[in-house]
Amino acid sequence: MIASIARWLDSRTRAAKFARSIMNHVFPDHWSFMLGEIALYAFVILVITGTFMALFFDGSSADVVYHGSYAPLVGVHMSSAYQSVLHLSFDVPAGLVIRQMHHWAADIFLGAIAAHLLRIYFTAAYRKPRELNWMIGLTLLLLAIANGFLGYSICDDLLSGAGLRIGYSILLSVPVIGPWLTFLAFGGTIPVSATIPRLFAMHIFLFPALIATLIGAHLALIWRQMHTNYPGKGRNDRVIVGSRLWPSYTLKSIGLFLFVFAVVAALGSFVQIDPVWIYGPFKADAILPGAQPDWYLGWIEGAMRLFPSVNTHFGKWLIPEVFFPGFLFPAVVFILLYAFPFIDKLISLDFRAHNVLRMPWEQPFNTALGCAVLAFLSVLFVAGGDDVIAVAAGAPLAWMRELLRYLAFAAPLLTGVVAYAICETIRRRRSRAIPAQPAEPFERSEVNVEMR
Repeated sequence: MIASIARWLDSRTRAAKFARSIMNHVFPDHWSFMLGEIALYAFVILVITGTFMALFFDGSSADVVYHGSYAPLVGVHMSSAYQSVLHLSFDVPAGLVIRQMHHWAADIFLGAIAAHLLRIYFTAAYRKPRELNWMIGLTLLLLAIANGFLGYSICDDLLSGAGLRIGYSILLSVPVIGPWLTFLAFGGTIPVSATIPRLFAMHIFLFPALIATLIGAHLALIWRQMHTNYPGKGRNDRVIVGSRLWPSYTLKSIGLFLFVFAVVAALGSFVQIDPVWIYGPFKADAILPGAQPDWYLGWIEGAMRLFPSVNTHFGKWLIPEVFFPGFLFPAVVFILLYAFPFIDKLISLDFRAHNVLRMPWEQPFNTALGCAVLAFLSVLFVAGGDDVIAVAAGAPLAWMRELLRYLAFAAPLLTGVVAYAICETIRRRRSRAIPAQPAEPFERSEVNVEMR
């Protein structure tokens, strides 16, 4: 019956040749290539759980009095948005599990994108012809960070309200266009009635559409270009060794999706995250002690805590202190990341196409630079929770912050030197053991595919 249906379809669409070429497409087998798939499957889970939650969420700032199942908040004035989150958590069957799955999937989505980009950086997979893939991945990370911020801001609890005020202050600090940016994003000076509906619309429509479009473009580019391979026997810039799409790679991919879904479901069921009922509704004159952002914004929070208080003037415009660590610093980081493939090409004078990856020890300087940047961001991440750490350690906050300022300079330098020394030692030992082979020029017309 299946064969008859296939012949019937092929007689009308002539799709057999195209389908055969798709099923014979080869993918590399190394586990690190699955990091991108984990991000894709986390996004699928986000769409599924987000659709469920959208059926019960009321993205409105209208004032209501709570009369739900959570007794400590009965009779308290709050927004309709916060009430709907409480209703979803306590009164909708499986609502709390779905909401926590959504939050965990968002964290996994961002973590997988970051890990995938690190794999690309440390193996030099950003080289020609994959510069555009690198830029798409960075844009996906930016959009995911922004949408994550929007997601926990629309709950309108006291913790998300604190983050919303910080985000508003950062945008407002931008010279000249700051007030226009805050009006466009938040509808005016927060809190205003337009803020939550506007953030909700961007969270469920605009940013998911952009993310889905970029994921599609990224997958199309990967499919069109030749896949990368780790160095090994039978692998060069013209030959890829791996598994066919059907059946082996498809079955592995389905298994990975089921595993990711199971992990997210287990986390959503047994590990509490973002208990908004504990924080209470947002009030403009209240603050939550020890408030911390989600982990992917911890480095920006840490930068704002460690950066010295400097207010400057540019002509008649005041540039407040939050602009430098909150807006300028992340902007410079991402601009340099976008430009890195081209900077690396100009420094190395390597303009050839590459399909074989470089191991980290083969590029000591780039590896040391990456490790130093990670050490610097790690210090900032720790600084984002310095008040909590100081209380837990019984140490003065001022002393803790001063120590972290020194570490922000010392840790990257020490990490970079150690990483460079290790990579250089490994590179020299391997170069003595295995004589270097001349690289073969890449010619698209001579691409051969080896399958197993």
